[in-house]
Amino acid sequence: MDNATLDIGTVGLLLGYLLLIFPIVFILYYRVRLMKQLTVSVLRLTIQLLLVGLYLQFVFRLNAWWLNLLWLLVMLVAADISLVNSSKLVLSRFFLPIFVSLTVGTVIPLFYFIAVVIKLPNILDARYFIPIAGMIMGNSLRADIVGLSTFYNSLHDQEKNYLYNLSRGASLSEAVRPFLQKAYYASLAPTIATMATIGIVSLPGMMTGIILGGTDPFVAIKYQIAIMMAIFAGTALAVILGILLTLRISFSRYGVLDPDIFK
Repeated sequence: MDNATLDIGTVGLLLGYLLLIFPIVFILYYRVRLMKQLTVSVLRLTIQLLLVGLYLQFVFRLNAWWLNLLWLLVMLVAADISLVNSSKLVLSRFFLPIFVSLTVGTVIPLFYFIAVVIKLPNILDARYFIPIAGMIMGNSLRADIVGLSTFYNSLHDQEKNYLYNLSRGASLSEAVRPFLQKAYYASLAPTIATMATIGIVSLPGMMTGIILGGTDPFVAIKYQIAIMMAIFAGTALAVILGILLTLRISFSRYGVLDPDIFK
């Protein structure tokens, strides 16, 4: 098997942008207000990935443990800000607890995967450490946004039911339990559905990337199974911690939801 992955030339990359013709035509024809967001997103995607590509070339070449940890910190901060802003919550109040939840939800499955599952001699090896951290964090982020948004929006929309339970003598943890259950289900259900269809409906990015790199497909499959377990564990940890760690800052001393937590 040829181990060299075919490169995409500059012309080939530019031709890839032509695929945007299909969504752009439909957006313009049906006058869907997404053209500005699409343009900005494509520009950001291109610039960010090109800059990160240049940076990662340097990081992989140097392979310094402190630089790898610094990059992980940058990723966590960026994910934290994106998560809180996407959930329409006040960043200054939610930054620290969400940062803690994301760190725990990323670091535990990341180091377990590297040190225990694949038994990497250097657990901070940039070639493994950074991509795997990005996969765990990136896949968890969408579920974290769903979980946090569902929890606080449900509480806000059904505050009368919540207050009624409080008035009947329920503690804060008891009164928010139905909302937590709903948020946890909403955040984890898509990942569970994805796991049930991998290999039949879709071939995931990690598995495809390893195969394109020339590795035996069965080795790629084992990697994909293990990384899906890590992603799901990280998601489950980050979502539940994100909710539990923000409870104290989101309610008054009488258990009333503070409206100032929303943007």
